[in-house]
Amino acid sequence: MHDFEAAFGAWVVRHRWWLIAATILLVLASASGAQYLTINNDNRVFFSEDNPQLQALEALENTYTKEQIVLFAIAPKNGNVFTRQTLAAIEELTEASWQIPYSARVDSITNFQHTRAEEDDLIVENLVNDAMSLSDADLQRVRAIALSEPLLVNRMISPTGHVTGVSINCLYPGESLEEVPSIASFSRRMLSEFRAKYPGIDFYLTGGVMLDNAFAEAGADDLATLVPIMFLVLLVVTGLALRSFAGTFATFIVILFSMATGMGLAGWLGISLTAASVGAPTIILTLAVADSVHILSTVFQQMGAGKARLDAIAESLRINVQPVFLTSVTTAIGFLSMNFSEAPPFRDLGNIVAMGVLAALVYSVFFLPSLLAILPLKVRAMPKGSERQHCRWLASFVIVRRKQVFWGSLAIVAVLTAGIARIELDDDWVAYFSERYDIRKATDFVQRELTGFDLIEYSLESGESGGISEPDYLARVEAFADWFRGQPRVTHVNSLTEIMKRLNMNMHGDDEAYYRIPDSRELAAQYLLLYELSLPFGLDLNNQINVDKSSSRMSVMLRVSSTTEQRELEAKARAWLKANAPEHMFTYGTGLTMIWAHLSQRNINTMLLSAMGALVLISIILIFALGSIRLGLVSLVPNLAPAFMAFGLWGMAVGQVGLGLSVVVAMTLGIVVDDTVHFISKYLRAHREHNMPPPEAIRYAFHTVGTAMWVTTAALVAGFMVLALSGFRMNADMGLLSAVTILLALALDFLFLPTLLMKTYRKRRREPS
Repeated sequence: MHDFEAAFGAWVVRHRWWLIAATILLVLASASGAQYLTINNDNRVFFSEDNPQLQALEALENTYTKEQIVLFAIAPKNGNVFTRQTLAAIEELTEASWQIPYSARVDSITNFQHTRAEEDDLIVENLVNDAMSLSDADLQRVRAIALSEPLLVNRMISPTGHVTGVSINCLYPGESLEEVPSIASFSRRMLSEFRAKYPGIDFYLTGGVMLDNAFAEAGADDLATLVPIMFLVLLVVTGLALRSFAGTFATFIVILFSMATGMGLAGWLGISLTAASVGAPTIILTLAVADSVHILSTVFQQMGAGKARLDAIAESLRINVQPVFLTSVTTAIGFLSMNFSEAPPFRDLGNIVAMGVLAALVYSVFFLPSLLAILPLKVRAMPKGSERQHCRWLASFVIVRRKQVFWGSLAIVAVLTAGIARIELDDDWVAYFSERYDIRKATDFVQRELTGFDLIEYSLESGESGGISEPDYLARVEAFADWFRGQPRVTHVNSLTEIMKRLNMNMHGDDEAYYRIPDSRELAAQYLLLYELSLPFGLDLNNQINVDKSSSRMSVMLRVSSTTEQRELEAKARAWLKANAPEHMFTYGTGLTMIWAHLSQRNINTMLLSAMGALVLISIILIFALGSIRLGLVSLVPNLAPAFMAFGLWGMAVGQVGLGLSVVVAMTLGIVVDDTVHFISKYLRAHREHNMPPPEAIRYAFHTVGTAMWVTTAALVAGFMVLALSGFRMNADMGLLSAVTILLALALDFLFLPTLLMKTYRKRRREPS
């Protein structure tokens, strides 16, 4: 290996022009794939095809209709929806909403199909017709009906009548990524027009379609803002650390090439970017700095010691090629382990970053030295009080106070790790968007003033064709709905029984005593048929009953509930069905809410297993590369502890861990190995090449790699802190926790690892094998 390292450095310097040309061709070929990159605006991309909750939702949507909602919330400034002007605005908005692309159904309080009896006839009509012509008595009647109608209250109208909504279901085919943006763009134009026309009314725009669009917009915003900021931050950090224009320029080219290669290869592979994977360019830029800094740092040290530039470059490669290779491979393994994630966007993120990291390895050991060999590279004397003096002071402190540092570090690791017990798994996919996004403000308003945004859905089987008219079936559905209405955070339950009870009352002369489930199956079937024949186009019951009328849909709306509460509520509902309904009615709750509720929990479990697998593989690699089982095992502690400490600190400070944080262990595992490998590598080199005892080997390691370690850590922390600026909380939290993990890793590598190396050496009383 020593012969190869020595020969490799000389070979790269000798063939520098060919390597530069080959690198440029490689970058152009791979980066050209970026033209095929797209941003996916469907939040269902977070769910794999074999996700059981997704399969249940798709089965429900195939049976009834798919709910893809655009929701306008209307809040008159006088606090009263039931005025002529406000109702006229709602009528106009309801009619205009049919023009939204792919609109298939529009619901509001004005076109609500109110039923009443007139002699022997069933009258089905809009609740409001020509609002401006309504008398005061008519307004009171409309208000009384709307605020007493279970199908409307806490769904389309607030209980006090101060906020209402217009709901549009858009059935787009999902064949083009332009479908959702076209709906969002048209809806926003409508919003602007109505705000200008009705200044006395506040309008808000939200809904599942708008959230889908927000996922894509958040990703595009991150690309447009975070990547330029990241370039600037890295230029400043590396420039201040290296104090060399040529070195900073060369590093900039390497990280630019690495990002272009990773993203270009993603395009060639047909990977679509999402709000989660769009952070890949920022992460690649951050990680690509490390290899360059280590190589440059050694070049400058060698030149400062009097070596010629080309000899210094060759020597730097000899010293660093093995640790740079190891750190790049282990970092790539950590990110590749994200392929076990339950959420495909995190698999894409892992694969894109892994490709970028491996590209950075190639460019760092071939292109960077070649570029340095032709650039006018100068080394300036380090000023007094420089980082190297700090490293010498730290080395002396650790060596002299090794016992106190060892046990103190171990105590801090234990205390911070204990905070993991306070962590709760929780996700709120609306809260993923920061409040700078209009969709977040609108959704928060709707949840606070009108209705819940979390939805649990059921397809309740009757067991036979036409069985939904059976009184016993309807009674059990009604009992199930009533049970849900008694649960905390449930704001509305929509079921077929409300329609059946109202029809029964209508067909008995609007006698409120008959507001109950019909007594016979035949009567219920006749009422339902008569009602369906009276409904206008677009407002039928296909979204609530299946074709052969053997099952009906029940929707439960929740307001501001945690994923833990959602899972617990759905489990209680299943228990209720098992105890109180026939076997054919038993089912699992589904809907996007339930998929998100289960996803973070499932992802935590799979990512912990994959992280353990990655750790085992990384440890085996280190044992073979370092030539020491003992050192391979010693490296486990500073490699694992930072993630546990960071999660413990997060548990103490925040307490909640969601989908984005579930991948941090796997993601940072390969990164935190870097400094450990570089430090142990220099420690071993001091032993094997210079026959130094452990304390002096520790001092040598601090002297040769200490500066590079804190510089690369500063770059990594700065990079992930830039990611923490994302308006998409999944990325922001992931960036923040990763930065904390990497910072803690440096602390352990500077304090705990040296004392651990000295402690284990004294116990063995022999040189590393």
